[in-house]
Amino acid sequence: MQQIGLEFICSPAYIEEDLSFSAFPHELVQTIASRKAKEAAHCWDQGIIIAADTVVASDGCIMGKPRDRGEAANMLICLSNRCHQVITGICIMDARSGRVETASESTAVFFRELSPGEINSYLDCGEWQDKAGAYAIQGRGALLIERIEGCYFNVVGLPLNRLHLMLREFGVDLWGGQRVAL
Repeated sequence: MQQIGLEFICSPAYIEEDLSFSAFPHELVQTIASRKAKEAAHCWDQGIIIAADTVVASDGCIMGKPRDRGEAANMLICLSNRCHQVITGICIMDARSGRVETASESTAVFFRELSPGEINSYLDCGEWQDKAGAYAIQGRGALLIERIEGCYFNVVGLPLNRLHLMLREFGVDLWGGQRVAL
């Protein structure tokens, strides 16, 4: 958000992120993003609320944030030398009117083949913590990736172009610098 010059207020939504209720990753991330927006809306009586959730999907398996190093290692082993989808759901809510819009964005990420030593070195840096799929493309995780097809910012966790298009529907001009509650 800072990268595009948007002034915002961060208002975390503490919800249970249940990844088991849907076989469709696009539906799952939109539902979780909607729940986050509704939770955050309790703190605001006006403004635009933006909520997002990101998962990694590979061979029908949905990967959220790893609970520990062992789970992170298993995720990276599964992603090695394969293509997976990074899917982010976005929910935008007008706190005053209650209007809600949701969408999702998907990006194909191609990992190169990773050696056990590389996986351990990456895990040692700790960057995998609190990251869907156990990696961060914007950091050392970039060294794991051969190429992507789609929105880079989606892999980071917030597809900025999709966000821009959605906010325009709410009358928010990102070129104008309005305040947004997150």
